[in-house]
Amino acid sequence: MWFCAGIVSQLTRNCGVSPAERQTVTELTHFDDSGASRMVDVGDKPVTARMARAEAVVEMRPETLATIRDRGLAKGDVFEVARIAGIMATRRTSDLIPLCHPLPLEGARVDFEILDSQTVRIEATVNVRARTGVEMEAMTAVSVAALTVYDMCKSIDRAMSISGVRLLEKSGGKSGHFVREPVSS
Repeated sequence: MWFCAGIVSQLTRNCGVSPAERQTVTELTHFDDSGASRMVDVGDKPVTARMARAEAVVEMRPETLATIRDRGLAKGDVFEVARIAGIMATRRTSDLIPLCHPLPLEGARVDFEILDSQTVRIEATVNVRARTGVEMEAMTAVSVAALTVYDMCKSIDRAMSISGVRLLEKSGGKSGHFVREPVSS
């Protein structure tokens, strides 16, 4: 923590950093004016309906995905176990991410899409009526779901990779609606 606080303090003291970069650093809400970490006080913010969607991608050998699809692993249905793990992770996000507020979640969904013979896309959608958003809960859900896929299949494919954990969309709150622009190929 002292490392982050020290960097923020240095940057905000104009140590050769452009005004635009200083502005970005000073907008980091989890640091006070001296650069110390803090949990943001959301007490005066209005309660609004909020939603966040995130995704992750798991790549594996085609034989591994075929085994998952055929429910051929002794550990059980990989996607169903990973779905439950992702949903459970949304409820534990504030325990895992420092300074993240615990939230009374109203809904969480984790879905799997097979993109090709070796790629699975995981998407999570999380909903709440609260004073702060659920972006971290959605990204935690896809991360834990992807890790669960890896854990359940590592005995047959240790070369699997997890990538592309990112926010796709968020709505509600002061910053409004965000939708990630599609990546052009």
